[in-house]
Amino acid sequence: MSVTILAVDDSRTMRDMIRMCLAPAGFDVHLAEDGVHGVEVLDGLSPDAIITDINMPRMDGFGFIDAVRTQDKHRATPILVLTTESAPELKQRARAAGATGWIVKPFDPEKLVKALTMVTG
Repeated sequence: MSVTILAVDDSRTMRDMIRMCLAPAGFDVHLAEDGVHGVEVLDGLSPDAIITDINMPRMDGFGFIDAVRTQDKHRATPILVLTTESAPELKQRARAAGATGWIVKPFDPEKLVKALTMVTG
């Protein structure tokens, strides 16, 4: 059974890296380029986990997490924040918004696969 992931990041390079890292590990990867697009893509999708950046145009990662958590069907979907940010107050804000975990870029592909495997278990 494949595990479905939605990855939201405004960087095309980062979206490509996430797909190249996860697809060979058997994940079904769907991509969105910012929070607004992420909410649109999520509308027709039931991902097993979501990866989101924080700093994005139109809707940042915090707004996106809030938008996801207001939807009943996604209230318990694991959300991993994948960002260059490492400030404790941002991690706390993400946790308060409903994020499950935090991974700092540049990421280790093996650790990302392992983290997703743990949260989708």
